[in-house]
Amino acid sequence: MDKGYEKERFESLSIKRSVVKKFRKYSKSISKSNSMTLLSMVEFFERNELSPEDDLKPGLMEIENRIKKRINAVIAIIKDIEKHQTKPTLAMLQSLFMNVKPKPKILIEKSFEQLERERINKEFLLKFQERNEFQFKKDNEDLNNGEQTPN
Repeated sequence: MDKGYEKERFESLSIKRSVVKKFRKYSKSISKSNSMTLLSMVEFFERNELSPEDDLKPGLMEIENRIKKRINAVIAIIKDIEKHQTKPTLAMLQSLFMNVKPKPKILIEKSFEQLERERINKEFLLKFQERNEFQFKKDNEDLNNGEQTPN
């Protein structure tokens, strides 16, 4: 039963059969009784001051234009924020970090031969260092063995 209208009596209207079928199908689709569907429709038209003969397209275009103007206003606000807040803040942060000089990474194009020479040089230096360390240890051992330290 319809809430708030339980004690009211039913009245009848004369409506064409095809219109009744359409109306009942619509009522089922929105899950309301026929009375509540018709009441909702009448209240909608009254609340929005519309008539079923009114053409909504010009009104919708007006709404669309208002929305576009608002979107443009939001874009302008965002650009203003960026111009007057974000960029100056970024400039201040950059000026703070200007004293700190990061090590620049320089990419140099090298040929395969240059890279191979560098690899060989590194290997040679490593072997040379290892040999020097080994020779140093050996010389120290010889010195220690040649000299008897008193106990």
